[in-house]
Amino acid sequence: MRVRVEGDSMLPALRPGDWLWVWRGAPIRAGDLVVARLPADPSLLIVKRAAWKAADGWWLESDNQRAPGRRDSWDFGALPPSALVGRVALRYWPPTFLRAR
Repeated sequence: MRVRVEGDSMLPALRPGDWLWVWRGAPIRAGDLVVARLPADPSLLIVKRAAWKAADGWWLESDNQRAPGRRDSWDFGALPPSALVGRVALRYWPPTFLRAR
């Protein structure tokens, strides 16, 4: 599946406007970038880093904790595996040579 990044919560790894390929149902390891359903509104997807596996699910964190509007496990706790959509396989747009610095 394809996902477009919005917001600054994953800076510097991901920037607004980046497009990602997501591998649905892929195994997750600590440190992976993942796509999950936001607990408060399951129709919204979030891209976060899988920090660690807790007893009740995955603890997901933003790379940029100071981003306005950031929402991650510090706000809603660990997410159950059923809330995880997949693992980010790669950022395909924009290409590295076109990416603004």
